[in-house]
Amino acid sequence: MDFDPFLVTLLRDEPVARIRLPFGEGSAWLVTRYEDVKQVSSDPRLSRKALADREVTSGSPHAIAAKHAALNYADPPHHTTLRRVVARAFTGRSMQRLRPMAQRTADALLDYMERQGSPADLMKHLHGPFPLSVVSDLLGLPEDERAEMTSWANVIMTPRPSPSRSKEAKNTVRDVVVGLIARRRAEPRDDLAGVLTDAVAAGEINEDEAVSLATAILVSGAHAVRNNSANMVYALLTHPEHLARLRAAPELLPHAVDELLRYIPHRNGVGLARIATEDLVIGDVRIRAGEAVYCSYLSANRDPDVFGDPHRLDFDRGPIAHLSFGFGPHHCVGSMLARMESEIMLATLLDRCPRLALAVPPGRIEWEEGALIRGPKSLPVSW
Repeated sequence: MDFDPFLVTLLRDEPVARIRLPFGEGSAWLVTRYEDVKQVSSDPRLSRKALADREVTSGSPHAIAAKHAALNYADPPHHTTLRRVVARAFTGRSMQRLRPMAQRTADALLDYMERQGSPADLMKHLHGPFPLSVVSDLLGLPEDERAEMTSWANVIMTPRPSPSRSKEAKNTVRDVVVGLIARRRAEPRDDLAGVLTDAVAAGEINEDEAVSLATAILVSGAHAVRNNSANMVYALLTHPEHLARLRAAPELLPHAVDELLRYIPHRNGVGLARIATEDLVIGDVRIRAGEAVYCSYLSANRDPDVFGDPHRLDFDRGPIAHLSFGFGPHHCVGSMLARMESEIMLATLLDRCPRLALAVPPGRIEWEEGALIRGPKSLPVSW
């Protein structure tokens, strides 16, 4: 989880810099300071919709989502409509309904792990199956259709080693979602698939958009929370004073989760670019119409002008306005769910495993290569 020193250098010396990434065409701007990242994320003159028709320099060999039906490639007001539909499944009431189900899942998974005996791999026993179960419950995906879904999600979100395999996995997951939404027409239910089906029937969104939204939430929910929750456990197990602090004061957990979200460099590279629709100034740099602009939420979370001693994990920080879930119109719609899942996993582990520790030295932990979200391949622990 070492922070990229290149981002530290840009943040200090060249906060709006020209970059070229491994795929695509040309070059782009990369913005790294906190306030500039917020500007890029919320300025209507920077368009995601315009990106759908462009081939720009990119960190991925192909688009993860369908460009002409995905939330991430939309601008207001259409983006607002898509987001409003999805948000109906992410209400406080929905989280209250899901939380006891998620807690039962976490307990059952750890029951099984304890029966297998110490040491064990938390990626296999908790961080892999738990987020998939929770997001599947949200979506309404039946138990018998969840097999291999975590593996498919990881392949989709690790496109660089095998682009063709990533596309094949994406098509497989899409087929599962298409079948689920088709069934919801005949079997209405109070889940995300039902919300999307109702929105199609009401003419708010079309069928492709419903499938794209459901697929994106399923894949990112299974992959991102899997890796980042494991990163949180790794961070705590390699910061024993912070782990002891949480054991002594469990009421700190929500605040600690936000500080972990700020501190952990959870993704590789940068996300999606935006296209300038007219000339504008970011920092002291003029961006021309038609140019691509990336922003780094990771570097924004380490901006020393906003976070004192930014490279230190500090549970005593004041309010933590991190940008790990993005900012502006494209702020992650599932952030409430992701926080809830992380809190449940950490609280349950701390409660049930008072002697939890890494079963191997930190230097022997292997990390995923080429995945969009960083995380360990395995996380062997003893208790």
